[in-house]
Amino acid sequence: MCIAMMRLNCSPVWSVVSLLTLLLLPLWEMGCSGLSFNSVPLPPVGTYQRSCEGGAHHRQRRSWVWNQFFVLEEYTGDEPLYVGKLHSDVDKGEGQVKYVLNGQGATSIFTIDENTGDIHATKRLDREEQAYYTLRAQARNRENNLPVEPESEFVIKVQDINDNEPKFLDGPYSARVPEMSPVGTSVVTVVATDADDPTYGNSARVIYSILEGQPYFSVEPKTGVVKTALPNMDREARDQYLLVIQAKDMVGQMGGLSGTTSVMVTLTDVNDNPPHFSRKSYQFSMSESLPVASVVAKIKTLDSDVGPNAEMEYRIVDGDGLGLFRITPDRDTQEGLVTLQKGLDFETKSSYTLRVEVSNRNIDLRFLSLGPFSDTATVRLIVENVDEPPVFSLPLSKMLISEAAKVGTTIGTVSAHDPDSTNSPIRYSIDRNTDLERFFNIDATTGVISTAKPLDREVNAIHNITIFAMESLDPLQVGKGIILITVTDINDNAPVFAIEYETYLCESARPGQVIETISAMDRDEPQSGHRFFFSLTAEAAGNLNFTLRDNKDNTASVLTMRGGFQRHDQTMYRLPVLIMDGGSPALSSTNTLSIRVCDCDPDGAPQSCGSEASMLSAGLSTGSLIAILACILTLLVLVLLIVTMRRRKKEPLILDEERDVRENIVRYDDEGGGEEDTEAFDMVTLRNLKVVRESGGKTRRDVTPEVPTLFLSSRPPPDNGIFRDFIWDRLKETDVDPSAPPYDSLQTYAFEGSGSAAESLSSMDSLSTDSEQNYDYLSDWGPRFKKLADLYGHSDDGNLFAS
Repeated sequence: MCIAMMRLNCSPVWSVVSLLTLLLLPLWEMGCSGLSFNSVPLPPVGTYQRSCEGGAHHRQRRSWVWNQFFVLEEYTGDEPLYVGKLHSDVDKGEGQVKYVLNGQGATSIFTIDENTGDIHATKRLDREEQAYYTLRAQARNRENNLPVEPESEFVIKVQDINDNEPKFLDGPYSARVPEMSPVGTSVVTVVATDADDPTYGNSARVIYSILEGQPYFSVEPKTGVVKTALPNMDREARDQYLLVIQAKDMVGQMGGLSGTTSVMVTLTDVNDNPPHFSRKSYQFSMSESLPVASVVAKIKTLDSDVGPNAEMEYRIVDGDGLGLFRITPDRDTQEGLVTLQKGLDFETKSSYTLRVEVSNRNIDLRFLSLGPFSDTATVRLIVENVDEPPVFSLPLSKMLISEAAKVGTTIGTVSAHDPDSTNSPIRYSIDRNTDLERFFNIDATTGVISTAKPLDREVNAIHNITIFAMESLDPLQVGKGIILITVTDINDNAPVFAIEYETYLCESARPGQVIETISAMDRDEPQSGHRFFFSLTAEAAGNLNFTLRDNKDNTASVLTMRGGFQRHDQTMYRLPVLIMDGGSPALSSTNTLSIRVCDCDPDGAPQSCGSEASMLSAGLSTGSLIAILACILTLLVLVLLIVTMRRRKKEPLILDEERDVRENIVRYDDEGGGEEDTEAFDMVTLRNLKVVRESGGKTRRDVTPEVPTLFLSSRPPPDNGIFRDFIWDRLKETDVDPSAPPYDSLQTYAFEGSGSAAESLSSMDSLSTDSEQNYDYLSDWGPRFKKLADLYGHSDDGNLFAS
């Protein structure tokens, strides 16, 4: 039997230990009197210390010491679980000693019988939550509650049972392994954790096994390493595998607990498949009018690999279009794109044959034994004929013409031809949008360009003209050529002053003093550069005031010949200067230099000149003149404001109560003759211009106004021919201008006379109407409608009247 552990399933070893303890305890107590017994035999809960010296027993003060108790977890019985027994040799069984328990779980989990010292567990324990409890026990006198033994500390350890299955905390797993990997290639390592005590039994010893995924993969039983089990697994055949891995404790023995996880293994691609064309020969058609860099063919290539392993490289290895075509891979689809490098001409060559090769860009040397990673195919390209526009022999022609050329002078000739086999005749014309002023003409048949107006290089030195070449058989086929006509220079402009000079002469000037340096400009541009010659005109050469010196560098200096200039004597001098250029023939012009006499400061800066000096002498400065002008301007503004305010009529802000908008009658003092008043302006001019022209411009006079003569204008009718010619000219301009809106609308100018179906809307006819409507009730509406009652009411004799 197991002492103090009757409710536990004890192993045979512990049962033997317990039995020996029961047999030896009485013998020990017989040898050492007063011995205390503290028992829990699994393992022995207490160890007691005795000293029996010389065969005589001697009792210690502290007669009971123990280390730990053991209790199994997950107890499911109905009664409290017996843990062990505490006993002191002071306790003689007379009830004078009581046992007290303190520490972790005391009274809440563990209880002690204060009389017997029996310890019980009242709750279900879980080692994974708490593995041991530390408590303190003491024996006390029941009467005075004083300790009879020192307090001792002991441990209750929760003994593990296999109640937790292994768990994969990181699962489920996903892993990648290259296809065609050899057997034994590591894929992933799975790890299972068991919460049971790894130091006790086999509850936490886990063994791994594979439940699903065989025979492709295997797992190491102890380490959990998943490896490949078959060679040459092909991603193109199957790229994913779902594995189920089991972890079982108790070293995989029967009765052990287990847990599972899944592993998704994906085979990654390697370059183990060579590319190949879907066909051995291809044929494509292309128009000869395709521009350079156009894609003329797309060749599909097959490769079972993906990603970088399926990237292609193309090249033309043979054929008759090596310099005409180029093949490159499409970045997205890896198709071979055949592009045009030069222009096509059906009349020159109508078909091309190419031999193209495709290969992988990234080759894995491990799989070269599987075969060549390249393929070839034949591509035939057929050129389709199209009706092409004329082509100029020179797309850009340059011509020279002197600005002295007369109208009709031939400048040069352009030439274009029809590239098609029809060889249609060509007609030439100038794009007038590039020659708005129509300086040039072109012969429609020969292409000879000539001048149509005099040219001026100084206005436009280069003319950029577009020439149209049109097929006579198909006018829709139009070619374009560019001509640059450069106008060469002739000496047709005389030199003039470079700027407008303002020359000042100080009264204190000395003879021979330079008062101005002049230069010239010429709109011509001689090839050797400008050379100007300066001199005084014949009538100015003998003057005694100034002289001119040519500096030989296209400038000249004006010098005084005397001193003593006085502005009171003469305020302004005009010096005519003759300027001649170096052209052939030479041209010259006379330019007048104005010289003003001024009063200068000691540094030679002019202070007052000409008539301004006399005003200053009268005591009026420039500032004073400005102030006077400002005052006059202010007075004018005030006068205008006063006049404007007086003319403005004052209107009341609030209407009188008796006033009403409805009783306001608007009266026009000057009223025309109504719709049939044709004396002021004949409306037939706007009715139908074609009819007017055919009738010789006769105005309409067949309608006689029926209104009283007091409404007719006394002024004579205007000349209707002016309006007719104006409208006719505008109509012709609109007809020939395709951009003038509206494009498709019909503009009708009609005149409504007495014969109109809509009848006249004039209020004047209402006085002579035969309407039987009675408006006498208007007189009953009050003074506000009195005016209307007088206009439309009946008199006593029944006739209409008007006030």
